[in-house]
Amino acid sequence: MTDFDRRTVEAFRANRGRVGGVLAGTPLILIHHIGAKSGIERVTPLAYFAQNEGDFAIVASNGGSPTHPMWYYNLEANPTITVEVGIERFPARAEELVGTPRAELWSRLIAESADLTMYQSRTERVIPLLLLRRLGLSYQSGSESNLCSAGRRKASSTSAS
Repeated sequence: MTDFDRRTVEAFRANRGRVGGVLAGTPLILIHHIGAKSGIERVTPLAYFAQNEGDFAIVASNGGSPTHPMWYYNLEANPTITVEVGIERFPARAEELVGTPRAELWSRLIAESADLTMYQSRTERVIPLLLLRRLGLSYQSGSESNLCSAGRRKASSTSAS
């Protein structure tokens, strides 16, 4: 995990899901995901777009770089994750949108976010768009419950692999 992401995670948890600095005002979630190769739990802060039914849209823009972010491959391999939003923590399943559903939601998100337009202009790749759909019960953050990594090795807040 980068120092920036580590500080963002710390601020998120210390301030009930809010952070300052360059991310002030950006709706953020933390995703707990399992490394596709390592099997180790990772925690990644991401911007999100709230959707109907309590779902969250996330975008694997990687700042417009030519490659997908590592967390995308982790979700592709292990789509059941844990999400933190505010002080709530819940299991979710990541689902990549393709075809018409992706095109329709992408058009709405582009209209909302100048950053997405900029990121898309920086790369030739199709930026993946995923929906995080809630599964089961919610928990308050800070509980010792580890919904994501049952039976797997756990690493505290490290970057994707």
